[in-house]
Amino acid sequence: MDEQVRSGRSTAASSRRPSRPAARASERTTSPDPSSPASRGDVAVLGTGPLAVALTAVWDGPVRTFDELPEAEPHRALEGLRVLVVVAHPADLTAPAARTRGDEVAVLVAQMQRTLSAAREAKVVHVVVVTSALVHGAWPERPLIHDGDPLHQPEGERRGMIAAMASAEAVVARAARRRTPRITVLRPAALAGGGADTFVTRHFEAPRLLTVRGAEREWQFVHVEDVASAARFAVDHGLTGPLTVGAPDPLSAAQVAEASGMRPIELAAATAFGTAERLHRVGVLPAPAGELAFVVYPWTVATDGLTAAGWQPRYSNEQCLEIVLEGVQGRLGVAGRRLGARDAAALGAAGAAVALIGTAAVWRQARGRRRT
Repeated sequence: MDEQVRSGRSTAASSRRPSRPAARASERTTSPDPSSPASRGDVAVLGTGPLAVALTAVWDGPVRTFDELPEAEPHRALEGLRVLVVVAHPADLTAPAARTRGDEVAVLVAQMQRTLSAAREAKVVHVVVVTSALVHGAWPERPLIHDGDPLHQPEGERRGMIAAMASAEAVVARAARRRTPRITVLRPAALAGGGADTFVTRHFEAPRLLTVRGAEREWQFVHVEDVASAARFAVDHGLTGPLTVGAPDPLSAAQVAEASGMRPIELAAATAFGTAERLHRVGVLPAPAGELAFVVYPWTVATDGLTAAGWQPRYSNEQCLEIVLEGVQGRLGVAGRRLGARDAAALGAAGAAVALIGTAAVWRQARGRRRT
């Protein structure tokens, strides 16, 4: 078996990658910046996963952290806070919430309602909610996403993480009509770093890069540390409303293929999405088929408001891709499903992508070429 086809991972990332944030703790103390409105230990981060770790590490002074707020009198947990950061996108497919997808929408909506109500009652000054640019949707020839663009949800799609975040954002939008608290929504591009585990990062665990015939896409990332710095920047500069977050200068598909060493496999859209839907129904794939769009179609963000205000990311798209590739070394997965050693042995690593997505189509194409 060709190991490059199976893994195809760059090993140069570690030599150029800035250091990762420290491990998450209940409180983190650094030298405070007296000019910052969030330098007196009056910040809390609500949520779990790599984003929560990075968002905890970016503030001066001690930071309170919560996996979730108590159902009874949640405002008491927030008393004395000026800033609350709510992580709606944990970037961790192995988390229990990510594995229990059936009631994901209802759970996140209820949590957001309880959190924003508690923040208002506790007189929190500024709430930053971190979702994802995924809520804007992806489709062929999709134009650049700007901060004020509307959300997009495929017709009839009411399942999965993206539907949950879009529904939670509806709750946030209603809360933002009130005078208090001040609300900012960050919508990052595809996440990298800190151990982020998403269906985009798992796309690079596959033996081959899945592409859809006739569709061209750019690849844009943002490091979790840059998302954290954007949250801090928004609070320090009083930025409110929706803000997209991504590294400038997206990579072309050819650049990604070259950097990863992975050969593409091209399928018709109907084959790719139809097969993914059938595999999701029987529990093989962890995400609804509609989420496959975000690895084959563009969803590049402009980062308008943050850039205009003077914010710049620390990590480039090239660095982010290197970090993603380094993180998936030695792993094998297809369409978001991570395969263990027994899976790989049973399927045959070289044919795993064909076995799980598009087997019939690939063989039909091969037979057609032989007949001609």
